[in-house]
Amino acid sequence: MSTGANALATPSTLVGLLWPSRDDARFAALRAIVLMVVGSALLTLSAKVQVPLPYVPMTLQTLVVLLIGASYGWRLGGATVALYLMQGALGMPVFAGPTAGFGYLMGPTGGFLFGFVAAAVVMGFMAERGWDRSLLRVIVMMSIGHALIFVFGLAQLSLVMPFAKAWTVGAAPFVAATVVKTALAVALMQAAWSVTRRGEAR
Repeated sequence: MSTGANALATPSTLVGLLWPSRDDARFAALRAIVLMVVGSALLTLSAKVQVPLPYVPMTLQTLVVLLIGASYGWRLGGATVALYLMQGALGMPVFAGPTAGFGYLMGPTGGFLFGFVAAAVVMGFMAERGWDRSLLRVIVMMSIGHALIFVFGLAQLSLVMPFAKAWTVGAAPFVAATVVKTALAVALMQAAWSVTRRGEAR
């Protein structure tokens, strides 16, 4: 019978191959905790690398979210991003803004944060089916991930301002950066799989 921790282990993902889980429930739980803590820490660091803009800052978080989902799988990736949001909701200074707490999630950037969870889950689901291993598919995959984040973000932003303004402040300034981050995510996934395949061939 699978334990909850083992359910988070997906051998077909990049992390699943680089650090395989075991049938040992304690090892599987420790592995999941370590990966989730590392992932949430990376999200925190990427939130602090930012270009301040009105309403929605430009950060490296979307890049990290997509890579976590694609590398971890949908269960562990989704759980990792959910842990990050929980940390912020509890008041830990993990978000891009100077404040945190549940109210922050209800603010202008909250939709983007909820979109992180959806994107991580979808990236993980697609990665578990091999979409992260071919160039064309990984381009499509990462583009879908970014699109999901924008859909969630603009939906919540539109609750506090007209959609045209939401687009102007929440999407238009990020188009060029999103293209660059998508290309970088694709390159990093391709490089990681290339190294992994060479290691397996030895």
